[in-house]
Amino acid sequence: MPSLPIHPSVVLARGRETVDALAGLVPRGLALLEAAEQLLERADGLIARIEQTRSDADDVVRRTDEVATSANALIVRTAGTVASAEPTLEQAQQMLTGLAPVLEQLQPTLETIASTTSPDEVQALVTLVDQLPVAVDAVKNDVMPILESLGTMSPDIHELLEITRDLNAMVSRVPGMGLVRRRAEESDGDPDLS
Repeated sequence: MPSLPIHPSVVLARGRETVDALAGLVPRGLALLEAAEQLLERADGLIARIEQTRSDADDVVRRTDEVATSANALIVRTAGTVASAEPTLEQAQQMLTGLAPVLEQLQPTLETIASTTSPDEVQALVTLVDQLPVAVDAVKNDVMPILESLGTMSPDIHELLEITRDLNAMVSRVPGMGLVRRRAEESDGDPDLS
């Protein structure tokens, strides 16, 4: 195809249109460039927020792991405590099972004691229990030796009793003693005569 010659005025007119069109594109290109920069700034802000959210999520995961680790340690300690308490619990259960019949028999007595005992009586009992060591010591050191010596004194007391009977018989044979005895008996019966 042969080319047609283009007239310079057409080229100039078209060049001017092209330059005008290109000049009109510059503000639009600048606006587009500014919009692209704003979009990049927003994207950077969004990426920063996403990064902060990821960091916060990492912190939450780390703290959750710490809590889970602490909870596992607590579960292990609790299991150990429960395991160590089980024999004691079994012993207590066996004791209660063994004592149940005795406690049932004692229940009326305990209820009576609980309803009839005053705080003063409880305090008196506490005082008595506090003084028991001194009382036991006195009985052991003072009373028991006397009681042990009574066994050796018994024949002497019987002999004194026989001598007293003999003296009484002899005195009753003395003349005038019957009158003295009657007066003594009367004065024992009548308080005005004494």
